Amino acid sequence: MRVINIHKRKLQQSIDNVSLLFNRLATDQDLIWPSENWPAMRFKDGVKVGSKGGHGIIRYSIIALEKGKSITFKFSKPDGFIGNHTLYLKAVSENETEITHEIKMHTATLKASVLWFFVIRWLHDALLEEAFDKVENYFMDVKKFPKYNIWVRFLRNKYKKKS
Repeated sequence: MRVINIHKRKLQQSIDNVSLLFNRLATDQDLIWPSENWPAMRFKDGVKVGSKGGHGIIRYSIIALEKGKSITFKFSKPDGFIGNHTLYLKAVSENETEITHEIKMHTATLKASVLWFFVIRWLHDALLEEAFDKVENYFMDVKKFPKYNIWVRFLRNKYKKKS
């Protein structure tokens, strides 16, 4: 199954301001990843090309990194996830930045397709929107809080019981 999954958010901030947060991704000072509600993103050798890591059951390695602008990961787990995902920033104007996350992959097995369609996609979408909220919240006085739909709440509850 071919998978293209894109999340975008425009922020009323310069790319320089947003880059400061972007450069802390997967570090002890991470201001993007919502690790308070989701498994933390970690890399064995830090954030650099070739480093392996991931979050929860999702494993990947960093295959491209442009400091403060983009990071691309290649999936290694779950089995049957073949492709990449990229997080990047784009200056829309002097005071507006778009943050984008794209998955471009295919699932090579029926099991991987079912896992993506019924589980991972839902959790992924909720996690990404929460991460984007966290970035936006960093710059805003009025904060956004996650609102999980019933399926995401069910999956999160099921996952917690297995941990």
